[in-house]
Amino acid sequence: MHSKDLNNTFYCYVFMKGDKRERIIRILLDTPDGSLTAYRIHLESECSQPWALSYLKKLEKMDFIKKTKVTNVYGLFEYWQKIRSPLQCADYHLQSDPLKIIRSSNLSYALTTYQAENLIHGYLLPTRTDFYILKDQQNLWHQYLISNGLVGAGNTRILIADPHIVKKHILKQKGYNVVSKSQLICDLLMEGGVAREAANMLILEWYSGLL
Repeated sequence: MHSKDLNNTFYCYVFMKGDKRERIIRILLDTPDGSLTAYRIHLESECSQPWALSYLKKLEKMDFIKKTKVTNVYGLFEYWQKIRSPLQCADYHLQSDPLKIIRSSNLSYALTTYQAENLIHGYLLPTRTDFYILKDQQNLWHQYLISNGLVGAGNTRILIADPHIVKKHILKQKGYNVVSKSQLICDLLMEGGVAREAANMLILEWYSGLL
């Protein structure tokens, strides 16, 4: 079964390799001041302690961190983009305000890219609503979204990735669930264009003490 079969059944797949690395990078960039211990990072990332310590040492050797403090913000974000796990998405066109439909779903989600940036910073026009969902809720989301719109390229895109993106470190913004600060920046950087400009603005605002 493939994503082209969405007219009958929703299917979405994400290649999970590298999620552990991304978890640790996300945690570091969400708390970049070094206040987290390596043990705490191991617990929050749900990685084995030896593996987490080994990866932290690798990042330190690459001059991105010193112990658990981020010393090269731009470099770590650039590295994160290079190692990101590829993911697939599904597109929809919702007939009314996507944000209201999403919030009324009673399902787990975390907004990212244009809508998330607009809620937090207000630089980007939210021409598309992107949000992460949990893999075990993908069929529920599909049925709910087609009851409020159509399948195909439009104003809404759902993403499936590491469940930590939806379950941990999310932000509450104006009553909506938004991905963590570091995840939002990474996603905006991956979008390119004006989204990349917005990401750089957020880096300057959120990491000013480390630049």
